[in-house]
Amino acid sequence: MQITATMLYDLVQCGHRPTMDLFGDPAKRDEINAFVQLLWEKGTAYEHEVIDGLTLPILDLSRYAGDEKERQSFEAMQRGEPLIYSARITADDLLGDPDLLRREGDGYVAGDIKSGSGEYGDGDDAKLKKHYGVQLSLYTDILERRGLASSRRPFVWDIDGEEITYDLEEPQGKRNPWTMWEVYQEALARAQRIVAQTERTDPAYCGACKLCHWYTACLADLEKSDDLTLLPELGRTKRDVMVDRIATVSDLAAANVDGFISGKKSDFRGIGPDTLRKFHERAKLTKTKGASPYLTAPVSLPHFETELFFDIEVHPMRDLCYLHGFVERRGGDNSTEKYVAFFTDAVSPEEEERAFDKAWRYIGANQPCVVYYYSKYERTIWRQLQTKYPSVCTAGDIEDLFHPSQSVDLYFDVVKKTTEWPTRDHSIKTLAKFLGFSWRDTHPSGAASIEWFDRWIQTGDNTVRQRILDYNEDDCIATRVVLDGIRAL
Repeated sequence: MQITATMLYDLVQCGHRPTMDLFGDPAKRDEINAFVQLLWEKGTAYEHEVIDGLTLPILDLSRYAGDEKERQSFEAMQRGEPLIYSARITADDLLGDPDLLRREGDGYVAGDIKSGSGEYGDGDDAKLKKHYGVQLSLYTDILERRGLASSRRPFVWDIDGEEITYDLEEPQGKRNPWTMWEVYQEALARAQRIVAQTERTDPAYCGACKLCHWYTACLADLEKSDDLTLLPELGRTKRDVMVDRIATVSDLAAANVDGFISGKKSDFRGIGPDTLRKFHERAKLTKTKGASPYLTAPVSLPHFETELFFDIEVHPMRDLCYLHGFVERRGGDNSTEKYVAFFTDAVSPEEEERAFDKAWRYIGANQPCVVYYYSKYERTIWRQLQTKYPSVCTAGDIEDLFHPSQSVDLYFDVVKKTTEWPTRDHSIKTLAKFLGFSWRDTHPSGAASIEWFDRWIQTGDNTVRQRILDYNEDDCIATRVVLDGIRAL
């Protein structure tokens, strides 16, 4: 078994994924998620778009496969081809399929074409992406082992048309000055141990699990082992520092956690006393049959006759906010509820601006009111939309709208700060379902909505468009359900 770039990409995001891909029972795999399939298709389409638009001379090896592609790749480098597309390179136990190999000086650097941004953050705060970096490092390692590398400075051509250099030996952090090459070396060594079956890995529950084709199998294993990551915010890293002394949720629920606390520290690195006590309370709550959520602090909410429950839908690959949805309620009476939506009728800046403008005017027409939303995404996207379309409103208008006196982020400002729930996470779907609400769609998710939108753009099928609207309306109602549930605590 060879170590591939895909294996390392998966490993830095989930330490258990390569184990499952290599040794898991194929019969237990879920079907590929439709959104994941869409990501693959969009990535391939963007790659072809970039290559087709090049004016540089380029050697295209995409028609070859396997050993023949590898032979063609190394012969092309021996000839000194300036730019090679769709290569295949190997050395020892490493196998790489870089999108690009570019001649620089007497050797080559590798590059990948990505349908996402090449970095996290902007400007001076920008950081290299580890899952991209380990892939580029593997290609560079192969070139070095074959005596064909010119430097440790591979690159990404990203969705914005930018070339992002990945200096693999440049320190990335100030307090922890790690380099991408060090991350790669650690990931490579771990991957080799996994392949050799000398290191055991375990699943861990997180938000990204739901898009993985091993979701059902891993969740069954987690529930069987009563894994600590089934508690909200207790992720893999915290689980791994606790597991030798507190192995399960039941163990944590039954523990005397004060025995693990000394002054301002606990026995578990990276977990303070308050956090350990919080996890202890959550463990007790989830292990108590028929347990109810409760408040940990008083909650103060604005009071307005009109309440707007707000949710947006965004297509990140198209950089498009395609839907602004509201459920309007008056006087706390659910019989007054009305769904209002502003949908883009095409993929264009003009349509995005039109929908944003109508949504902005709708909120203005309902003043005075309070706006409820779940997590900071709506505020973040509306700030971006204001920058793109400043004729709709000012930056100050956006800040006024999202001021706590007029708008409430139920997740960050209420659920996280002042409540506890007997659930494995605090997502809107988990909490609303706990409170008895059901979505009309059998597979509701923001990722699914993006895939539906793409299908609607391609087909114009109004049943697909209505499915998006129904899902968005249910998300808005779910926000109201959670609000009413909190008020009842």
